[in-house]
Amino acid sequence: MNVSRALILVSALALVLAGCGNRSEREIVLTQIKHKGSGPDEFSVLPTKPLVAPENFSALPAPTPGGSNLTDPNPQAEGIAALGGNPNAVINTGIGKADGSLLNHSRRYGVSDGIRQTLATEDIQVRRRHGRVNILRIGYTDDYTNAYKKMWLDSHAEHKRLRRRGIITPSAPPPS
Repeated sequence: MNVSRALILVSALALVLAGCGNRSEREIVLTQIKHKGSGPDEFSVLPTKPLVAPENFSALPAPTPGGSNLTDPNPQAEGIAALGGNPNAVINTGIGKADGSLLNHSRRYGVSDGIRQTLATEDIQVRRRHGRVNILRIGYTDDYTNAYKKMWLDSHAEHKRLRRRGIITPSAPPPS
């Protein structure tokens, strides 16, 4: 009996001592991966090319806050140049010559200026009108899908409608 009481006492003492252990605040901060400060993020710092004074200072491009500069590494362009290609091929210069006819065909009925802003505004209005159906969040909810469910195209009904009109639909949806 005395051995079992001593064993229980030692176990309880070990649990109490283990519970008293405390990690310092510094250890807790070091284990977090998220950056929570106004200082520099050491993971976003990239090694750049060495700074070199240009021959003509007036030929330098205008500074673009948040953009790139001449010393930033460009791994895609450097890889293309290393393989003997043109490193300027990765620079986005707008719509390519090969896509011009496609663009002209898609614009044949006109183009709305600011369509992205218009759609964003209409989207906000639709979701605001829909409101929150499941306020208590019981079960799985997707308010965005619920707001737009009435606007979904019924692919099977559309397939039947097109077939009745004699329109061939080779990529028809399989029956469900």
